[in-house]
Amino acid sequence: MFRRILIANRGEIAVRIIRACREMGITSIAVYSTADKEALHAQLADESICIGPPDAIDSYLKTTSIIAAAEVTDAQAIHPGYGFLSENAQFAGICRECNVAFIGPRSEAIALSGNKAACREAVRKAGVPTVPGSEGVIKNEEEVLELAKGIGFPLLVKASSGGGGRGMRIAHNDASLKHAISTASAEAEAAFGYGGVYLEKFVENARHVEFQILADEHGKIVSLGERECSIQRRHQKIIEETPCTGLNASLRAKMSRAAVKAAKAIGYTNAGTVEFLLCPDGQFYFIEFNARIQVEHPVTEEVTGIDLVQEQIRVAAGEALGYSTVKPQGFAIEARVYAENPDENFRPSPGRIRMVHMPGGPGIRVDTHIFPGYDMPRYYESMLAKVIARGGTREIAINRLAGALDEFITKGVDNTARLGARIVRGDRFRRGDIGPDLIDEYLPSAG
Repeated sequence: MFRRILIANRGEIAVRIIRACREMGITSIAVYSTADKEALHAQLADESICIGPPDAIDSYLKTTSIIAAAEVTDAQAIHPGYGFLSENAQFAGICRECNVAFIGPRSEAIALSGNKAACREAVRKAGVPTVPGSEGVIKNEEEVLELAKGIGFPLLVKASSGGGGRGMRIAHNDASLKHAISTASAEAEAAFGYGGVYLEKFVENARHVEFQILADEHGKIVSLGERECSIQRRHQKIIEETPCTGLNASLRAKMSRAAVKAAKAIGYTNAGTVEFLLCPDGQFYFIEFNARIQVEHPVTEEVTGIDLVQEQIRVAAGEALGYSTVKPQGFAIEARVYAENPDENFRPSPGRIRMVHMPGGPGIRVDTHIFPGYDMPRYYESMLAKVIARGGTREIAINRLAGALDEFITKGVDNTARLGARIVRGDRFRRGDIGPDLIDEYLPSAG
């Protein structure tokens, strides 16, 4: 087992990893930018080291600085968390070359999962259903128009190396398709350094359901169940829950087997998620593989009792998973809370947090990095916290989450907690009638 782990991240996920290390008796080493000098993760870690100025490109995304920090602090492993370098195959490869363990999948699996067109093709060949679309990155306009004619509109243009909704556009005719390709490609080039895009049939009214998997270095892959992630804004998840109200036992087992099959197809190890679209008629399609720990991983932890971050560390250290099957118990729902004003078109609200009150009570968990006096930097994502509720029934979990979000109070910055409370109290959410259009009922434009 590792004795010293460097955490190449910030915010709540860095704090989460520090806590896992503490429970395992592992020395945690935090890295921080000058903007994060007073951040919670820099204060809670056993050791901390500055890696550069505020902009992420000069600090949390700067491979040379992070590797140098690992060498200086004698770290044996690096945990990348999510975002930043977590799905960077080159970084994972450099870690290996420098004899520092990367707590995540092998670089080859990251590269394949990151090339969404190639990953989709590998999974399709393994017998997992995929959305009708192009076989790999589209090459020219003639090919595009021919594909569109065969597949039919609407179509989804997706960046091969995309993520977080960037490099993604919907087209409803030939003219809008050409524009969608050019804008998605340009956005992908700017965000990811590669402008390749591919086409998929846009599946309307489909739910977004992901399956959490764990895979060790000894060939064992275990599915830990699903998470419903359909409630999103600009392709960013807002509320996640398990179990999914749209699955029965038979369909759940079928999708779980498909998730394991997809992981095998790309040679995956460590923690990751297989993402599917679930149609109203029960047909499902693979859409992508996320080669990292997910923001919403606490939902699965609450119903399985498995610490996913600790399992990541154990697998990276070469240990075998101690189980072949996992049976989740109960219900869990997570709401992300951002420093934004939802009544003003989600205007960002950086600044100093003068006061904060975190909810509590039975079945409530809050993963956060904020505290009174903390300055929310403008350089990074605006998430303040994740509020998670669990219960023996879905109704109990909903009521607990709604009450907890009512109690989430910040002064100095706005937050989206009340929006989350309205959503989970709504009739559609309560009866499990969940889809990508649900969020529209709560956005300012809807009123």
